[in-house]
Amino acid sequence: MANTILVGAQWGDEGKGKIIDVLTERADVVVRYAGGNNAGHTVYLGKKKYVLHLIPSGILRRNKLCVIGNGVVIDPLGLVSEITGLQKMGIKVGRNFVVSETAHVVFPYHRELDAQREVLKGKNKIGTTKRGIGPAYGDKVARVGLRMGDLIDPARLEARLSLRIKESNSVLKALGGQPVSFKQVLADYNKAGKFLKPFVENTVVLLHKAMRRGEDILFEGAQGTFLDIDHGTYPFVTSSNTTAGGACTGSGVPPHRMDRVVGVLKAYTTRVGEGPLPTENQEISDLLHGMGREFGATTGRARRCGWFDSVATRHATMVNGIDDLAVTNLDGLDTVATIKVCVAYRHGKKRYDYMPNDAAVLAACEPVYAEFEGWLTPTHKAKTWKQLPPKARAYLKAIAELTGAKLFIASVGPARDQTIFV
Repeated sequence: MANTILVGAQWGDEGKGKIIDVLTERADVVVRYAGGNNAGHTVYLGKKKYVLHLIPSGILRRNKLCVIGNGVVIDPLGLVSEITGLQKMGIKVGRNFVVSETAHVVFPYHRELDAQREVLKGKNKIGTTKRGIGPAYGDKVARVGLRMGDLIDPARLEARLSLRIKESNSVLKALGGQPVSFKQVLADYNKAGKFLKPFVENTVVLLHKAMRRGEDILFEGAQGTFLDIDHGTYPFVTSSNTTAGGACTGSGVPPHRMDRVVGVLKAYTTRVGEGPLPTENQEISDLLHGMGREFGATTGRARRCGWFDSVATRHATMVNGIDDLAVTNLDGLDTVATIKVCVAYRHGKKRYDYMPNDAAVLAACEPVYAEFEGWLTPTHKAKTWKQLPPKARAYLKAIAELTGAKLFIASVGPARDQTIFV
């Protein structure tokens, strides 16, 4: 296994939760390194469905250490709810779970600011989950944020929170938002801090000790490559580095200790929220939504759907240094007679074999398609590569070749045993 980074190679929602759960069997430590509870990783164990927003998917396996790294922004109330919810479902969350003392905290004023800024943008809104993630990262960059180490120190929390709420309420008032109550927030967050204190420690030291013991670490990304604050379809992005480089800055493990990058992608393309999606197609959207697929685990919103975009995934391979591909949701295409794959973009007289950085240009691009014959037979019962229909294998090989990385996993359903190692 060695040290492996798992990233989304599209716009998020690629099925990372399931693939992380599968790969965790071979890992000792699982680290979440970016994002917040705007993420939603879904894992099915038998008939039970688990949706994880902050806690790494490795928590569903025994004898695995799960770590929330310094690059994550944490809503303490949400985290407490997630921990207690898992415990009620019989999942152990104790000494197997650790939170970085330098991870930044999301407060109610961050959520309110998030919502008000979306209102002000009107038709130019980004489509944020309104979980306060962007404003929390904004405070981090502005060097005024509070961290988990502050949360678990009542005196420090009270002093620093008083100043932040006073300033944030003045901004909220100007934006037409609802001010938050210092007294109420302090009481709620002191309670959460007391609950979470046993989990909080120096995770950088912890991870380096694990490496010295020869333990294998799996780094769990959130969202996807094209939601990265630097490499995504800006401004329609999240506020963190969702690409492989974020695993280093978000955990304290240096680049030369990373051994492998696995990119997760769907056999087609989806996106939640606003922003360009060159291969968006109403026919495939209707098909997938009609099957009960492609609704957000965090928001419940219907995802926008389109054909597979190899221009985008090739760019993701380049940015992340993807070695291996895990292709999910292959079974979603089982009934499609002719499957399209975008191999280039056309904008006016110009042809693009790469993704333009300008979101407006990308939105105006027309996809250039190659077509593949569908297999028109169910794949969800396939257990081995040879059990997949020949046309499904040909399709997988083609999109891997177009993406520029080695095919590693094909997933034909949400369950662990619906995973084919190629």
